Amino acid sequence: MKSMNRRTFIKGTVLASAAMGLSARSWAQVAGANDTIRVAVIGFNSRGGDHLSNIQSLAAKGEKVKLVALCDADEQVLRKGVERFQKDGDKIQGYQDLRKLFENKDIDAVTIATPNHWHSLATIWAVQAGKDVYVEKPVSHNVWEGRKMVEAARKYGKIVQTGTQSRSSFAIRQAVQWVKDGNLGKIVVARGLCYKRRASIGKVAGPQPIPASVDYDLWCGPSPKKPLMRSKLHYDWHWVWDTGNGDVGNQGIHQMDIARWFLGETALAPAVISAGGRLGYVDDGETPNSLIVFHDYKKAPLIFEVRGLPQGTGIEKMDAYHGASVGVLIECEGGHVLIPDYNSATAFDKEGKQINKWSGSDNHYANFFKAVRSRKHEELNADISEGHISSALCHTGNISYRLGQGKSAEAVREKINAERDGAATYDRMLTHLQANGVDLKTSKIVQGEYLKMDAVKERFTNSGSANKLLTREYRKPFVVPEKV
Repeated sequence: MKSMNRRTFIKGTVLASAAMGLSARSWAQVAGANDTIRVAVIGFNSRGGDHLSNIQSLAAKGEKVKLVALCDADEQVLRKGVERFQKDGDKIQGYQDLRKLFENKDIDAVTIATPNHWHSLATIWAVQAGKDVYVEKPVSHNVWEGRKMVEAARKYGKIVQTGTQSRSSFAIRQAVQWVKDGNLGKIVVARGLCYKRRASIGKVAGPQPIPASVDYDLWCGPSPKKPLMRSKLHYDWHWVWDTGNGDVGNQGIHQMDIARWFLGETALAPAVISAGGRLGYVDDGETPNSLIVFHDYKKAPLIFEVRGLPQGTGIEKMDAYHGASVGVLIECEGGHVLIPDYNSATAFDKEGKQINKWSGSDNHYANFFKAVRSRKHEELNADISEGHISSALCHTGNISYRLGQGKSAEAVREKINAERDGAATYDRMLTHLQANGVDLKTSKIVQGEYLKMDAVKERFTNSGSANKLLTREYRKPFVVPEKV
């Protein structure tokens, strides 16, 4: 295609007459079952690039999958993507509006890498249109809409894979079983860590201009359409509540998912409490850059730690725990297991001596396409039901924080000390803050609300305010439906 305009992108494609005779659901169940699976990628300015490269790589290795369409609310991003593939001789259709893409019955499956606030609705619309879905983490922006995704996948018989790729690691799977078999005794703490620098996003004096290439109404979608109050539209949406979930939802979803896997828990924790704050600088971000979340499972607590301040000279040791900066530690009676990435694990005894090691992973996207062919969601390594629970753990931790109040560090300590391993975990966070120049005598730490959960109903039992944050007000027509 030598040239394209906005109308070309939005209009989409003319459907073949043969396709018109099939419903969206019946078409998707036929196309791709034994032949080439035709895939579209929605949102590819950042994480979606990994989707593109994996689809291309699998196709090059003989997997019968083909990229046929791209979608992005930023027309400049879309144009560059389409032109890039067309230079290689591929016929790629471009869509700025994902609703137009869903009308195309020549598309069997979509992968979704939009900002978080779009994940649920895009997935639900896709399965309603007969598409199978690979959706990035966290699968949802709030707890309620995550459950709606599970309901939609089951109702329409669609395959929906979550982008928690560690679930496709046979090494981690083997380590989970090894711990389950009692080789280190009982689990004492399942701990996730995100010690990753997140610099200040700056502070603007007033509303910022929307990039001319962006359809801002589409970009906002289910979220409120507010003036842009940060210097950068893309990526920094992670640190604003309307669109993102902070590093708990951005990075922590991976570590919480692995920790929950080791615990063998299949539902939300019966209680949760958080403590932390956006400390060390003042900017337009809203989500905490320092946070501890305690999920009070009966078997053992699942603790997640966020530290986003710089890791500079003299504080390296404070920004790692048992050798992990971004990873998982399964602390047991007889030692611990370190999971430092998405495809390996190492076991140590109580003296720190290595006693076992696992390494290796299968391709997470290949697992998705295998299940698309078999039509068995049980074959997915990260079915949407798993993605929903792990994402919801991020959300309930954030809800506790958002309902909290700023208090002195010592006042918060009194509350956190009641949690299993709370004192030691909290003290490490305070040490980190002091090392980064945060004055604990003048800075307030947010003590989150202690929330109790009915894990079956996925509702809090002791806070109406918390239950309101399980969902959101959706902006018409971008509404996650009550009945999917």
